[in-house]
Formats: sequence, C-alpha cells, structure tokens
Amino acid sequence: MVGTIIENSLENQMLIVMKLNAARSDVDRVKRTIENLGWVPHEIPGQLRLAIGITGNSGKVDAETFLNLPGVVDAIPVSKPFKLVSRDVKPENTVVSVGAEAIGGNRLAVIAGPCSVESRDQILDIAVTLKELGVTFLRGGAYKPRTSPYSFQGLKEKALEYLKEARTATGLKIVTEVKDTETLPMAADCADVLQIGARNMHNYSLLEAVGDLRKPVLLKRSFAATIEELLMSAEYILNGGNYDVILCERGIRTFEPATRNTLDLNALPIIKKLSHLPIIVDPSHGIGVWDAVMPMSLAAIAAGADGLIIEVHPDPASALSDGYQSLKPSKFRTLLDKLDQIAAVMGRTFREIPHPVDAA
Repeated sequence: MVGTIIENSLENQMLIVMKLNAARSDVDRVKRTIENLGWVPHEIPGQLRLAIGITGNSGKVDAETFLNLPGVVDAIPVSKPFKLVSRDVKPENTVVSVGAEAIGGNRLAVIAGPCSVESRDQILDIAVTLKELGVTFLRGGAYKPRTSPYSFQGLKEKALEYLKEARTATGLKIVTEVKDTETLPMAADCADVLQIGARNMHNYSLLEAVGDLRKPVLLKRSFAATIEELLMSAEYILNGGNYDVILCERGIRTFEPATRNTLDLNALPIIKKLSHLPIIVDPSHGIGVWDAVMPMSLAAIAAGADGLIIEVHPDPASALSDGYQSLKPSKFRTLLDKLDQIAAVMGRTFREIPHPVDAA
C-alpha cells in the first residue's frame, strides 16, 4: 500500500522544458496554463534550458496539455519525491549569489566566526582578523537554541546590532541563525544569509516563512535526518519561491561517543548526484573536537564540498558556547593555508588576501 502511494505521487510530478530562447510570451503562456489548473509554476532558468516545475497538484499531470504549446520542448516526469531541488529540474549546479560573493561556484566559500556573539569587542576583533585572512563570510549566533534552558541563549537583538557594525567595519557578509518565525524579521534585517539550524530543519512553519523571503538560506541537516529528509526540507523553501538555498552537512548522531557527531561525508557525493543545490560542510559541529576540525575540513573539500562553516574564537577556553570545537585564529590561519593547497588540487580557487582593515 505504501509503495503504491509513493509510486502514484511520483506519477503526478512533471517538468515542462522550454526552448532556451523561448519567447517571454510562450513562457508566460505555460505558467498561466499551470495556474489555470490550480497549480503553482516555478520558473527555473539554466544554462542549457529553461524549466518550469509544477507544484500543488494532487492528480496526474497530462503531458499533452503542454506539449502542444509554443516554445515547449518536452514534458517529462520527475522521478524524485523532491521536485524543485532535483537535478531532473536543473542539471547544472546552482550558484547562490550573496551580493558580490557566491556559494556554489568554482571558488570555495569559507564562513567563519564564533558560535555566539558575546560582546561588541569580541565580534569586531574577530571580524577584522578574518577579513585580513581572506575570509568573506562572518558567522555569529544572536539567538541560540540550546539543549538546556540554563545555557547561554545569545545576546539576541544586541548581537544583531554588533553584527551589523562588524559588516560596516569589514565588508564581511553576515551569516546568523534564525530561531523561529517571531524573530525572523529582525534576523532577516541583519543577515546576508539566514541559517536554519539542525534543530529547526523540521520546523515547517519556519521553512515556509523563509521561503517567502528573497534572501539566501543556509539549511543545516538535522542530527537524525536522512538525505531525503534534508532535501525535502529544502523543497519547502524552494516551493515558497526562494531558490537561493545552500545545504549544510553538520554531522549525524550515531552510536560513537568519542566525537560530538559523526561527520557524514558520504552524503556529499550522494547529494551532488541528486540535487543541484550547493552544499557546504560544518566540521566544527560535525566532530566537535577542535584538533580534528582541520583534517575533516580538508576531507570535506576533497569530497566535493562547496565550502566550509567553521567556528573560530579568540579564546575558546572562555567561550560561552562550543569552545571545545572552536579554533584559535592562529590554528585557523594554518587551516586556510592548507585549504589553498587542496583547492588547487581539486581544480577550484579559494581566496585572495585583501589589504588590512581597521575596526571602527
């Protein structure tokens, strides 16, 4: 019975492929046809073709409805339960633009900074250091969903103010976690990239809310989620019309107690095969031991990651959260030097060292 339901749901999925140079009027006609049927069209441009995905349909899609329309090349079934994130929809890799920066292209992206924003001086100092090392993305938690209600929960709105100040001083792009729909507007006002943490990967109200925004989203895999569940969570965001999604492998929970999690690098080639979305790796949470972050970072790039998100703290021993898995700036510098080398081996570029900057 379950197999029949899944099989029937796959039969209902269809992708309309347009000529690459199809007239705008032809594209709009196909989209209106989809809307008149009560469904939702998703226009997904590509280098080799323009595709229009269909969502919201509960019945089988008749290919003949579209094959006779001008500009249509083909109407093909989508063989995966996730439609919009699938390579069936878009064969080439998606590159997510974040201002002048990008994630998913030939250049590797490195996001770095402390787990939590602890003070103005802390985040400004580390931002200047990261800028001088050639990093372009600054991470820092303002709202911290923690396992214990007694643990540090973040500086909240004050942290967002400090992050904005750090961006003004250095030009770094800000990546910060959004905890819930209530605080989403404040986080979105600050962030260049909104992070959905592992605990919220199944928070469908939040996924729908960020889907309504037109701001890049970094979606972390939950510690007990399958690859398909991660891709289905991403589907929620794309279904809302936000196609700028970056996936993140951050380790899964296994029986092994020696590390915080088990970093599932197996997932990278599988996800790359299934989805066009870029994927980065979080080795800090993935293993939870600072002196293992470097080898796992190098392994992640060798396995095909489009970048890394790494916790860096000026004084890990005094960090209010995740100190044991954070790198000191000196150790982080060593890691970056090694990443320069492995990026070249993988045929990718990494960083350009900029001129030093002064904190405000």
